[in-house]
Amino acid sequence: METEDDGRIRTGTVWTATAHAVTAVVGSGVLALPWSVAQMGWILGPFVLVGFATITYFTATLLSDCYRTPDPVKGRRNYTYMDAVRACLGGRDVVAYGIIQYLLLWGVMVGYTITAAMSMMEKEQIVGQREASTSSSLGESRSLILSQFPSLEKVTLLSVVAAVMSFAYSFIALYLSLIKVISVNHGFRGTLTGVKVNSKTITLSTKLWNSFRALGNIAFAYTYAMLLIEIQDTLKSPPAENKTMKRATMYGIGITTLVYVSLGCVGYGAFGNDAPGNVLTGFHKPSWLVYIANLAVIIHLVGAYHV
Repeated sequence: METEDDGRIRTGTVWTATAHAVTAVVGSGVLALPWSVAQMGWILGPFVLVGFATITYFTATLLSDCYRTPDPVKGRRNYTYMDAVRACLGGRDVVAYGIIQYLLLWGVMVGYTITAAMSMMEKEQIVGQREASTSSSLGESRSLILSQFPSLEKVTLLSVVAAVMSFAYSFIALYLSLIKVISVNHGFRGTLTGVKVNSKTITLSTKLWNSFRALGNIAFAYTYAMLLIEIQDTLKSPPAENKTMKRATMYGIGITTLVYVSLGCVGYGAFGNDAPGNVLTGFHKPSWLVYIANLAVIIHLVGAYHV
């Protein structure tokens, strides 16, 4: 193994970075996308999904050039997001951006915790209280073990497993939604503008509030910037780290967008304007497949939490 210019040995490649990126981006937010699309309808919903993907990719490519400064190829390394802020914007902005980064991380962790708890509740309904209690204890044991890994480079296998689990429950939800569209609904449900304003149930203010919540859900589903620099710091060179990271970002965001648009639109087509906040909670049969999906959610979120 070759030593880098700072004396460290890095082994990361475009594929390990892609795995980390998918693990970081595809999170619990994917399960709320059908509800989010339902608030905006067939016209605005898919457009917003693709629009946020484009914004995320563009900003990620800009951020990847900040790993080394002042030159993006031969400049001094910035090992963390805060190092990049300090190098590019100066010391005055470090505290403000540090607060924003940790608030974002805190929000992601809250989302992970809530979604994992919901999946445990679904498992409890399927197999009983004893199984749920055992799962909770095993989850605590896994967290204790995984917290011993010293760096992001040492959890590459964890990222791969988490990425596989994220695709597993996403595709199960997509499959169940597609079956509902074909065999139950005999076609796609939903409207062009989403949930309609009704003086008795949905007021204009509620419609606006839910629409903004939907935008927040989609933005949350594409969270990536808070870990990009740390992922890039695992890459070996040559080629230049920013070049490799841009490829990994393209692959990661591309795969993520394909999953998001598919699940968001097919899930909305399955439930229409009555789409649940967590699409998996809308399915109860076949119970074994729903059980596997919720188990995959828990495994993925445990891995993503530590990444």
